[in-house]
Amino acid sequence: MGSCFSKPKPVELKIEVVLPEKERGKEELSASGKGSPRAYQGNGTARHFHTEERLPAPHPYPGAQDCVEAAICHVKDLENGQMREVELGWGKVLLVKDNGEFHALGHKCPHYGAPLVKGVLSRGRVRCPWHGACFNISTGDLEDFPGLDSLHKFQVKIEKEKVYVRASKQALQLQRRTKVMAKCISPSAGHSGSTNVLIVGAGAAGLVCAETLRQEGFSDRIVLCTLDRHPPYDRPKLSKSLDAQPEQLALRPKEFFRAYGIEVLTEAQVVTVDVRNKKAVFKDGFKLEYSKLLLAPGSSPKTLSCKGKEVENVFTIRTPEDANRVVRLAWGRNVVVVGAGFLGMEVAAYLTEKAHSVSVVELEETPFRRFLGERVGRALMKMFENNRVKFYMQTEVSELRAQEGKLKEVVLKSSKVVRADVCVVGIGAVPATGFLRQSGISLDSRGFIPVNKMMQTNVPGVFAAGDAVTFPLAWRNNRKVNIPHWQMAHAQGRVAAQNMLAQEAEISTVPYLWTAMFGKSLRYAGYGDGFDDVIIQGDLEQLKFVAFYTKGDEVIAVASMNYDPIVSKVAEVLASGRAIRKREVETGDMSWLTGKGS
Repeated sequence: MGSCFSKPKPVELKIEVVLPEKERGKEELSASGKGSPRAYQGNGTARHFHTEERLPAPHPYPGAQDCVEAAICHVKDLENGQMREVELGWGKVLLVKDNGEFHALGHKCPHYGAPLVKGVLSRGRVRCPWHGACFNISTGDLEDFPGLDSLHKFQVKIEKEKVYVRASKQALQLQRRTKVMAKCISPSAGHSGSTNVLIVGAGAAGLVCAETLRQEGFSDRIVLCTLDRHPPYDRPKLSKSLDAQPEQLALRPKEFFRAYGIEVLTEAQVVTVDVRNKKAVFKDGFKLEYSKLLLAPGSSPKTLSCKGKEVENVFTIRTPEDANRVVRLAWGRNVVVVGAGFLGMEVAAYLTEKAHSVSVVELEETPFRRFLGERVGRALMKMFENNRVKFYMQTEVSELRAQEGKLKEVVLKSSKVVRADVCVVGIGAVPATGFLRQSGISLDSRGFIPVNKMMQTNVPGVFAAGDAVTFPLAWRNNRKVNIPHWQMAHAQGRVAAQNMLAQEAEISTVPYLWTAMFGKSLRYAGYGDGFDDVIIQGDLEQLKFVAFYTKGDEVIAVASMNYDPIVSKVAEVLASGRAIRKREVETGDMSWLTGKGS
């Protein structure tokens, strides 16, 4: 069981803050989904064995000629708590020394390929510097998200004060390990009207739930259904690269679902859930009985309700088709983006090089204001203005005007008229839970599904996860919150699966999210709702800064640009159960983060 569910231990962090690398541009573009399908074969080892115990045997690698072994350093070359990337013939490995022991692992995060040597080593795990995924240094197993795969763990031996590492060439090249999974042995699968587990929604929460069940040895029928026409894909990437194709975005290749017996029903809409008879009814009349149910329906984008809302070329972005159509129509044309939140700003940034003009309309006075505060919002706004984006702030759309049915102008409440051939609307979303209204499954006044720490709804055997839930956030006094982020959906999907198997897991992950605009990445960890002060270290003008969001005398969130791995460090401190005080970040002395100081 992953240590993200263990009790807090005293934390000690032992790595210098590493300032920006040149790898930034690659980061958001290298899709984890672009690996060749064979990268996903079950070439890892089962959870209960260490690789060391199994390597000499023929499984999982053919023979000695496929392995490479070398002395890579002297025992004294690494201090405790140090990590180093080392060459090993066919590739690199991450060498870690912790409590006097050496461990050798894959050196790149399987999610987006971040160099883990730049990450954070703490409490027996290494945390990715870019998006916060955590890997156990003894097993290589993924313990906190985002991403789906684990790291390879390589054999280490010490002889005459020298450290030797032995690895299979294939593992060195693949840089990712899919955990061993059970296959489906249910004979009626695919034909009968009943399933053991039904998962409504095929985003990160639904997929991780299905994979976790298989990893834990569950071999009964699993049906995953989605409104989309595609199997699970990386939706957050849509707004960052609008012309990405579904196959580039796929989280797993089609063969994967076949191999592990995870049935995916696409364009399948559940219209009612009958909890008394444990049955879901689909739009086409198909009925499916279940014994366990996960609701992970996500959300639906809000649309404009102004005059002319039915004109052509006004889009929300929910699917690859939406995103691709926007790029096609925006080429060399005038684009208006309504809403300066994450989605709107990512779309605006992506289109600047393609469109003739890009304008952003927003009700607040600065972009991201509620989330990142006035000063950070203003600094980011300036970056956009330097890239020819025009802002219309503290106003909203009063009318969309058409010519021959197609959008021509956007009229603002401030009475300005903006030329527009394409309009993208990013003004938030509502939980897609309408189909549950009469079901007896509790919804709150805003339509969210409340769950407890085990992701259990008010109905036994019915779990919920992802953007449509509110759940108790452990390190903010169990306050019920909705956190519609990719990483959180992964974590909730796993906890739901563990509790379907009666493992009594609780959600305790620290929220972590990121955005990328103009080749620059902003990272964020924590839950900053209700912050009353922002303390900024570094240089906002140069976009090389860290911002601490405080409430009273406690740090509740952190954001940074070009300041890795500080957000991962803070996430690790918060995950350990230690509070960070305002006075610790006011001084500008970061020694408390590197294990010295208080």
